[in-house]
Amino acid sequence: MKIRVSEIPEEGIRIEGSESISEPFADPTWALRALSLFVEKEQSDVLVEGSLEASVPLQCSRCLESFSFSVQSSLAVRYAPRPVGKDEVELSPDDLETDFYDHDLLDLAVLVRAETLLALPMKPLCREECRGVCSICGGNKNLIPCACTVKLSDPRLEPLRSLAERLHSQ
Repeated sequence: MKIRVSEIPEEGIRIEGSESISEPFADPTWALRALSLFVEKEQSDVLVEGSLEASVPLQCSRCLESFSFSVQSSLAVRYAPRPVGKDEVELSPDDLETDFYDHDLLDLAVLVRAETLLALPMKPLCREECRGVCSICGGNKNLIPCACTVKLSDPRLEPLRSLAERLHSQ
């Protein structure tokens, strides 16, 4: 959904419902479940506040099984007009929540996509108590009990282990 900044009314625009932004994600397996945004103009800047909910399929970093992750994000973003003739703009720490719009157009689908991506975990887990996969046989420990014996010896620690055995035998 693209909005002309010059056409934003003084009272602002309220956007409700996931159907108001058609296909915000390139991947069809990602789904926008709920959206509530308020867009208002403050001189030449535009403020966008609200919340979104999305469902994103991810792969567990421990057991490698696919699962659906629910994203719930609240957002507050300030858009400023892109300075003319500058490709790069230096931002101060206060400007971290500022983005730019071009040619009097603000694309809310880009905002929804970016906020959803930022809300995804770096190491997704299907559940907190996920047991992962066996390092020997590769089986999913959540599904089958593994009888493999894991030898936790590190060759770098062998001199310390032999020292400990000698001290213990004395």
